[in-house]
Amino acid sequence: MLPTTAQRRTRTAAGATDGPSTATTGGKTPKADPRRSTRKAGSAGRHLHAGRITYGILLLFTAGSLFPLIWTAIAASRNNQRLAETPPPFWFGGNLFSNMTTAWQDANMGKALLNTTFVAGSIALSTVLFATLAGYAFAKLRFRAKNLLLMMVIGTMMVPPQLSVVPLFMAIAELEWTNQLQAVILPMMVNAFGVFFMRQYLVNALPTELIEAARVDGAHSLRIVWHVVFPVARPAMAVLGMLTFVLAWNEFFWPIIALTQDNPTVQVALTGLGRGYIPDESVIMAGALLGTLPLLLAFTLFGKQIVGGVMQGAVKG
Repeated sequence: MLPTTAQRRTRTAAGATDGPSTATTGGKTPKADPRRSTRKAGSAGRHLHAGRITYGILLLFTAGSLFPLIWTAIAASRNNQRLAETPPPFWFGGNLFSNMTTAWQDANMGKALLNTTFVAGSIALSTVLFATLAGYAFAKLRFRAKNLLLMMVIGTMMVPPQLSVVPLFMAIAELEWTNQLQAVILPMMVNAFGVFFMRQYLVNALPTELIEAARVDGAHSLRIVWHVVFPVARPAMAVLGMLTFVLAWNEFFWPIIALTQDNPTVQVALTGLGRGYIPDESVIMAGALLGTLPLLLAFTLFGKQIVGGVMQGAVKG
C-alpha cells in the first residue's frame, strides 16, 4: 500500500530533525568529555591565583603598613641612650617589659585604658544608633525641607572643630563637667559623617516596598525600625561602629582640653610621659604600644565578623 502525501511529509520532517544528530553520533547520545571539563576547571582556577609580582607588591605594602608598629615595639624595648645613637636599632632589646611597667605606673595607664574604653564604646554605640535613625529618616521618610536639612547636616562637616572649642568649654564649665568623662562623650555622640554614611547605605539597601508591607501588616514606626531597618543596616552599622570606636580611641584635641592627668584617656595620659627636661622616648613608645594593644586585640577578635558583615551587605545590595 503506497503511503499518502501526509505520511511522506511527516517522515521527511522527522528525518530532517533526527538526521544530523544521528549522523554525527552514530545513533548514540553524545557524552561529555571529562578531560575537557577538567581543562576548563583548571583554566578557571588559574585565574584565581595572583602572580609573583602581585604578591611582591602586596608584601611591600604590608611591610610598609606594619613598620610603624614594629618600630614602636623596637624603640620601646631599648633605652633612651641607644635610640639617640646612629644608626638607630633595628632589632628588639631587653627593656620592653621594664619600660612598659614604667609607663603603666607613671601615666596612670590602667585608669586611662578603662576611661578610654568607656568613652570610645559609648560614643560608638550612640553614633551608630542616632546615625542609623537619622539616616533612615533622610533616606525613606517624607517630611518638609528634608533636602535642606540634609545639606545643613553635611555642611557641619566643613566647619573646623577648633572653632567650637571656646563655646563648648564655656558650656561644660557652666555645667561643672570639667575633668569628667561626660564632657568628652556628649559632644561626640553623633556626627554628620555617620548620618550621611547610613543615609547613602539605606537608600539602596532598604527597599521601600518592605517598609510599606510592614505598615500594611500593622507595624508601627518603632517596630519597623527594630525589625526591618536594623537588620538591613547591620553591615553598615558594624563598619560605622568600628570606625567611630577607632576615631574616639585616638581622639586627642578635645580630651586634652576637657580632662586632666587625674582622670585621663589614653591620649591624655601619654602626654604625661613626655614631660621633663629630657623626655625618655623609650618609655613614651612603651606607653604608645600599651595604648595600641587593645585596638589590635579588638581587630584580631572581631575583624572577621566585620569583614563578613561588609561582604554580606555587598552581596545583598
